Amino acid sequence: MMKPIVQISLDLIDLDEALETAAMAIRAGVDWLEAGTPMILSQGLHGVRKLHEAFPQFPIVADLKTMDGGYLEAEMMARAGATHVVVMARAHEETIRCVVKAGRDFEIKIMGDNLGCPDKVQAAKMMEELGCDYIIHHTGYDERRGIASRGLPMPSPLTQLRYIVEAVSVPVQAVGGLTLEQAIQCPLYGAPLVVLGAPLIVDADAFRTATGDLETSLRMICDKIHGYGDVKIGRNI
Repeated sequence: MMKPIVQISLDLIDLDEALETAAMAIRAGVDWLEAGTPMILSQGLHGVRKLHEAFPQFPIVADLKTMDGGYLEAEMMARAGATHVVVMARAHEETIRCVVKAGRDFEIKIMGDNLGCPDKVQAAKMMEELGCDYIIHHTGYDERRGIASRGLPMPSPLTQLRYIVEAVSVPVQAVGGLTLEQAIQCPLYGAPLVVLGAPLIVDADAFRTATGDLETSLRMICDKIHGYGDVKIGRNI
């Protein structure tokens, strides 16, 4: 069993804006902060370090999407204050092993991402077997937009989410193209880690914080997700 966790993905390129959005999200009840890939590309270790300095009590996920150099990337982010790092299932098996070893050495958690895998269920199993602490079941940004531009049905991680959850015994997170209502429902699928980012909180085209009264909306979302109580995770939910 696991209580639901709300994670905000700071897919922002301006550091001050990212820090302001993080503070707003914490006031609203968010549990984890994510240094999204756009933020890492624009701010690097400096951005992760600043997030940690500003919010030292909050877990920080560094969405590295590591494909190689796994130990060094994880080590650098751990030393900067990250508590979780992301490695891709499509990396070489040895890279995943290296990231997992760094996680154990520096006492951080490893999230394995199945984006782009032809068999996402098998990829989730493989990442758990190699030692990943969490599974990210991910439908990619380009994949979604490209398919939609051709007039085809939008792919969704919800399609296989129950199969992923049943295949592993570690917590699962569903990411990519979810509506707000779908994101809120993820714990009902046995996936207690709920990510809020583009396009729900962040403008997916500009990598800027979305407009409107986000704090009030985000507080209502957090209350709804936390209201589920304990969620049974893993096989045989």
